[in-house]
Amino acid sequence: MTTEGEKPPRAAPPARSARRALVGRLSWGLADQAASSISNFAVGVYVARSLGVTAFGVFSLAWVTYGVVLNVSRGLATDPLVVRFSGVPDASWRGAVTRSTGTALGVGAAVGAVCLVAGLGLGGRVGPAFTALALMLPGLLLQDAWRFAFFAAGAGRKAFVNDVVWGIALVPALVVAARVDTVAAFVLAWGASATVAAGYGCLQSGIRPRPAQARGWLREQRDLGYRYLVENVSLSGASQLRAYGLGAIAGVGAVGAVRGAELLMGPFLAVLMGLSLVTVPEAARVLRRAPHRLRGFCLLLGGGQAAGALLWGSALLLMPGRLGELALGGVWHSSSQLIVQITLGVAGAGLGTGAAAGLRALGAARRSLRCQLFASACYVGGGLGGAALAGTAGSAWGVAAATVSGSAVWWLHLRSALRDHHHTTVPEVRTS
Repeated sequence: MTTEGEKPPRAAPPARSARRALVGRLSWGLADQAASSISNFAVGVYVARSLGVTAFGVFSLAWVTYGVVLNVSRGLATDPLVVRFSGVPDASWRGAVTRSTGTALGVGAAVGAVCLVAGLGLGGRVGPAFTALALMLPGLLLQDAWRFAFFAAGAGRKAFVNDVVWGIALVPALVVAARVDTVAAFVLAWGASATVAAGYGCLQSGIRPRPAQARGWLREQRDLGYRYLVENVSLSGASQLRAYGLGAIAGVGAVGAVRGAELLMGPFLAVLMGLSLVTVPEAARVLRRAPHRLRGFCLLLGGGQAAGALLWGSALLLMPGRLGELALGGVWHSSSQLIVQITLGVAGAGLGTGAAAGLRALGAARRSLRCQLFASACYVGGGLGGAALAGTAGSAWGVAAATVSGSAVWWLHLRSALRDHHHTTVPEVRTS
């Protein structure tokens, strides 16, 4: 009710409200990734300073193993969730999350059993670390699954809070581990704090994961899950193969130079990782509400990331050498010569992620798998072929060319997938 002479407040235009909601969800994605990256960085620095080079190497083996298992869990459990259950009615989302998080727990238990056997068999310094990882994998994977579940529901704030809880729990856990002063103790501290956050995720959502329903989830999502599994593992595997091959061809120093250049792009890469948490759910929402806008959304997403990478790389080229030496020490000289190549590579990858988000929103798992396998093969071939021809710089140029080529393939497949979608009346996204 208004008094005379007063005008009733006008509701915000729907388009403006939608844009505001999108910006809010993207902001929570960036905040969540910042919290996660800070925790991971703090763990790495604290463990390295506490244990020394050799023991830190053992911890890194456990960390890398976790990264591979995480890609397996995402491919089978959470990637299908964000594709098919983003922005759906709450009842559908809750039922899917029950099965998806149960699958993540099941993957953790299954791979954990393998790590336990390996740890008991290896002995020495490595064995206890893998035994500790075996115990912690279910909690680590469940915590990650909650992040994706919350973003699928458009509740990025809950994902951010969950990561903050992990960071808070990590502080006393690391202090206790430092007193024990073993690799296994630090692995347990890292995993136990994640398990605390995983338990808090159950309270946040009011959902209890059901591992017994994992088989049903895998059966329902087999057209997506197994392809995403191969896609995710090929992505991480290509990076490892390129690093090992570069070390064999050009020496370990070449690997350090490339890693140093990648660290210079680190802040921007953290932004990309934060956006990746929400790009597929947002693309799925666009597809559901306005399918004709999906191409434009993906182009804006990929073009924006590519432009951001180019701007960041340009800033690095203008950075005084003193700042570079302060950040990387003696590595700066060799890494600074790779900034142009690394920047182009990240820009090419950023452009391709826009198309990748569109393909996943469409549920075109067969097409996205082909694209990822092609991109991974180009990445390894370009990186190693370039190294054989021109050493470290050649490897960097080869990877840059590979990412641009891979991006072109992603966009060609997105165009074909959109054309197929327009000619079919069967919806790709399930709501029950």
